[in-house]
Amino acid sequence: MKIERKKNRAAEVYTASLSDIMFFLLLFFLILSTMATPAAIRVLLPKSSTSEQVATKKNITLVITSDLRYFIDDKEILKEEIEPSLSDILKHKENNEEINVLLQADRNLSLQDVVDVIDIGNRLKVKMVLFTQKP
Repeated sequence: MKIERKKNRAAEVYTASLSDIMFFLLLFFLILSTMATPAAIRVLLPKSSTSEQVATKKNITLVITSDLRYFIDDKEILKEEIEPSLSDILKHKENNEEINVLLQADRNLSLQDVVDVIDIGNRLKVKMVLFTQKP
């Protein structure tokens, strides 16, 4: 009489798809780590007598409405007062201060009205930025 013995089977782990899963996990954490900003660490910086000053920027808002009213930082002025007002602000700037004029002109204005104001900025050698709106 023949007695059949149970065959010993070895346990196997299929790792063919494991490399794909590890690749996707690696990509996920790489992309996630580039989007996350690290927490800023606050430190007290040492003082030095030979350090350089960094230029700080000051923005002046110049608004031109459709009925040709002019405003510098929410204060209404006449067109003739734009150049003296800007030059007065430029006189009182500090050595390490950079001044930008943010120009907000109504879309219904003629091009010449806007160019006249930009010419004033060019004469005063101040950087002017014209605001626009996305359609």
